[in-house]
Amino acid sequence: MRKPQATDEPPHLPWGAEAPTEVDAPERSVDLISLGKRVRHLRKQRGLTLDDLGEAVGTAPSQLSLIENGKREPKLSMIRTLARELGVTSDELLRIEPPNRRVALEIELERAQQTAGYQSLGLPRVRPSARVPTEILETLVGLHREVERQQNLHAASPEEARRANTELRRTMRDRNNYFGDVEQRARELLKHVDYSSGPLSQHAISDLASYLGFTLHHVDDLPHSTRSVTDLRNRRIYLTQNKSSSHDPRTVLLQALASHVLEHKVPTSYLDFLTQRVATNYLAAALLIPEVSAVKFLRQAMADKEIAVEDLRDNFAVSYEAAAHRFTNLATHHFGIHTHFQKVHKSGTIFKAYENDGVAFPKDPTGAIEGQQVCRYWTSRQVFDIPDKFSAFHQYTDTSTGTFWCTARTERGPDGEFSLSIGVPFESSKWFRGKETTARSVSRCPAPDCCRRPPADLTETWAGHVWPAGRATSSQLAAMPRGSFPGVDETEVYRFLEKHSGTTRKTRP
Repeated sequence: MRKPQATDEPPHLPWGAEAPTEVDAPERSVDLISLGKRVRHLRKQRGLTLDDLGEAVGTAPSQLSLIENGKREPKLSMIRTLARELGVTSDELLRIEPPNRRVALEIELERAQQTAGYQSLGLPRVRPSARVPTEILETLVGLHREVERQQNLHAASPEEARRANTELRRTMRDRNNYFGDVEQRARELLKHVDYSSGPLSQHAISDLASYLGFTLHHVDDLPHSTRSVTDLRNRRIYLTQNKSSSHDPRTVLLQALASHVLEHKVPTSYLDFLTQRVATNYLAAALLIPEVSAVKFLRQAMADKEIAVEDLRDNFAVSYEAAAHRFTNLATHHFGIHTHFQKVHKSGTIFKAYENDGVAFPKDPTGAIEGQQVCRYWTSRQVFDIPDKFSAFHQYTDTSTGTFWCTARTERGPDGEFSLSIGVPFESSKWFRGKETTARSVSRCPAPDCCRRPPADLTETWAGHVWPAGRATSSQLAAMPRGSFPGVDETEVYRFLEKHSGTTRKTRP
């Protein structure tokens, strides 16, 4: 370390304080790997051996070797002596920046091999000596970087997951949520089960599984983190016998088949995982609500100005949510109707959403919609206050981006009560049943005085006199689950397959 010189940049000190001298200056935190590599680089640059430098600084060559390998921290006096003999200042010797690309690679490789992740592999360490070519160092460092990147992708933070979801939704909007290649694949599959119209039966789905070379097996011990398990080695699909499951068994089986049909590989990122899930759900929906039949049905409803999600649901024997999702696939591509979809918890939190009609969903700084609070004056919130839970609720809502007509209904599931809604711009409402509604609302969100801020009279009465305990969930704080298939206990799945391989009775769905 050196005293400040006249040419040095004046240190930033409190008024009246004096700069510490070399004698009383505290020892700085030393990066041992960087220091060692720099000492070795400067020694060799000056043509010195360990013996030469050891004799000059008064220490054994073995002790210098430990310093150069980052295994020993030298005293401050030794740092000064080394700097003097190597022709640099103490500050220059302690700089973290590597002197050249070769040294930078050596440092990065040393640090990578010191991580717990590398040590857990039980692999031998590579000592980046002068005999190791720079190209080899480049390769080893590149491999370490990629392994770390893959680990980070599989352990996506909530922020990374939201960004991935935002990117996927952008792709869906750009394509009007219509994927022609998946529709074509669905048409090809339906030809093999002689589908003509109406709901796709469980018998037809079973025949489809047989055509694809799979046998179906119903079990009562399916891993708790799964809806189905596909044994690709033995061409078996395991399904639950639980009659109380909230999922349509046809959908569960079709989703399992869809992953095989679409030739999905083990996802390499959270975005890849989400993309595969959307494609799987899309193909399952395209089989349950085939494009040709659905378009014919909706075209007639449009001619009658009586489009209704309930009718699509009933005609194909699917859930309201499945029918609403499917409507977004077909509405713009076939009928020029731009639309939006929402699944909203009773608390006002968005669970799922899609739009290509200009509606202004609330977003976080990453652009994510899920997890945001919907304006309490929107149809998806107002429907919770409607006494008639049997009929659909329709409402016009004036917003900052235009007036939208929406239809919604509520459903109760394992996670509570949700609203499911489909909306369109005012000019498209003429094609829908319920367009005559007189229910109307105004939303000024994101303006704080719309619904974000409590009314003045309530604020005056209660502000400062209440301390609510929020119902925060661990998922708000934790990273996304690790593993190739987030949320799935792979050990449990493998043990399940070990138990059932060759012992489970073949059944039909």
